[in-house]
Amino acid sequence: MTDQQAASLAQEEHADDQASGDSDSGEQPCAQQPLQLRIEALLLSSDRPLSEARLGELLGLPSKGAAAAIRDALAELNEQYEQTGRCFRAERLAGGWQLLTTKAFGPLLARLHHDRQSTKLSQAALETLAIIAYRQPIMRAEVEAIRGVASGEVLRGLLERRMIKIVGRAEELGRPMLYGTSHDFLKVFGLASLDDLPTVEGARK
Repeated sequence: MTDQQAASLAQEEHADDQASGDSDSGEQPCAQQPLQLRIEALLLSSDRPLSEARLGELLGLPSKGAAAAIRDALAELNEQYEQTGRCFRAERLAGGWQLLTTKAFGPLLARLHHDRQSTKLSQAALETLAIIAYRQPIMRAEVEAIRGVASGEVLRGLLERRMIKIVGRAEELGRPMLYGTSHDFLKVFGLASLDDLPTVEGARK
């Protein structure tokens, strides 16, 4: 092989490498893989729920029909998990999707996370959280009127735990802050949305 031929071959190999790299950076990464496996990879790598819109964006899917395609793929994944006896499923949580272990393994996971028991919510925090969940947006004064005790310290604790958040200010003298629940609240209690809260007569405004 002459030097000229060798140089020509090297140029061709370099061009092939560039083409391969360009294909990896296309609009649909790993498009050669089944959609359900790409979704599974994203959910496995995420520590928070991913919405259908976010999944579609990461997958590079056209917006039209993406949500339906993603739901179908998730249904296929769950069917495969059930058929193979896996310990987890893709579940809708906090407005998105996340891989969660099934209830049958709750006692085992409780042992793993036993150290968290010391940081569980107090009765006062649970009462305050329930009031906010059902009556949000709500002012501190309204919470205290319902509970009958000062709740400033409890509210600060819930804010620090990111179970609640400030959602605005009331149109009243002094513009007091309004409180509402957060996405972390939905995650901790396993709710897809506030619509999944148990029905309690008289709890809502």
